Amino acid sequence: MRFFLCLLFAISATASFAQDWAKKRLEDSPRHQEWVELKSGARTLKCFVVYPERKDKAPVVLVIHEIFGLSDWAMSVADQLAEKGFIAIAPDFLSGMGPNGGRTSSFPDVPAARESVSALSSAQVMGDLDVAAEFAKKQIPSANGKIAVSGFCWGGSKSFEFAVHRPDLSAAFVFYGTPPEDPATLKRIHCPVYGFYGGNDNRVSSTVPGSIAAMKAADKIFLPVIYDGAGHGFMRAGEQPNPEEDNKKAHDLAWTRWLEVLSKLR
Repeated sequence: MRFFLCLLFAISATASFAQDWAKKRLEDSPRHQEWVELKSGARTLKCFVVYPERKDKAPVVLVIHEIFGLSDWAMSVADQLAEKGFIAIAPDFLSGMGPNGGRTSSFPDVPAARESVSALSSAQVMGDLDVAAEFAKKQIPSANGKIAVSGFCWGGSKSFEFAVHRPDLSAAFVFYGTPPEDPATLKRIHCPVYGFYGGNDNRVSSTVPGSIAAMKAADKIFLPVIYDGAGHGFMRAGEQPNPEEDNKKAHDLAWTRWLEVLSKLR
């Protein structure tokens, strides 16, 4: 029985890591995708960048991956943003942290990547995001100077934190992420924060009332939406093959809302 359970866990972890449906989308994309290497302290930060096909300059959206690392799905989100007209930059926060100095793809399985992401310091993650933002502002001629940050799960929490950290953001999008631990830091936010939460994700959605109160006390804009019936990770779960109906509905509604807000940054 123990062997059987271990085997099931291994199969599940491998399947989550593969995400062949997301990988196929990336392979079929007509958009320009590239990897850039940026200096972040003593490390080389590898970022997946996707450009839209448009005649004018575009806003930049930083994409912060889930706790599983920079997966095929996270990169496909960047591609979908580019499809809608935005330059997307998805840093691999495990750059240089993997076996033999590799990134997410060098880890043997999901649990190993998840453990390493969990151990990343806030200072390192904020530093990596600063590097990506500066790259967007100074080294991408097709960018219009407006930068938004978005993140999912672990990345959602980091998106909220980056809104505190960086004053020149135009918007922050928090997908089922928790707020910064110290409410006093919210006073440093200069952009609207948009929240996306699952109704069946009480671990995270239970923090929303406190975030509303804290952001109101800090005189900041916080606009959360809770999608009934959706679970944690509905943006990914709602896109994978044969999704649950509530996750698919939340996924579609969230994308519509996200793009409506981003369109105002043009």
